[in-house]
Amino acid sequence: MSVVQISASDLQEKLIAKVKPLLLDVRELNEFQFARIEGSMHIPLNQIPQRIDEVNTEQGCVVICHHGMRSQQAANFLVHSGLSNIYNLSGGIDAWSVDCDSTVPRY
Repeated sequence: MSVVQISASDLQEKLIAKVKPLLLDVRELNEFQFARIEGSMHIPLNQIPQRIDEVNTEQGCVVICHHGMRSQQAANFLVHSGLSNIYNLSGGIDAWSVDCDSTVPRY
């Protein structure tokens, strides 16, 4: 199994649907507080191994970071740990701000 890349606009479509995926933000707390997609769960990348049981992938899980690199690491870890329906937000929160929601600050 591998991690599926999802664009910001495709994620926006999923969030409009009835069955919304879990949004897992793996950035540091100060980044999460500055800019985030509303409704995201925050687990910093370095805490993922200890908190993996909090990640419910039943309806899909989209992993988010600043530009898509840390979230790719986290998504790979989740898949290698046996979880499925894992997506990486390509371009991260920055792409979300540019393509979907300009009220989310860029940094």
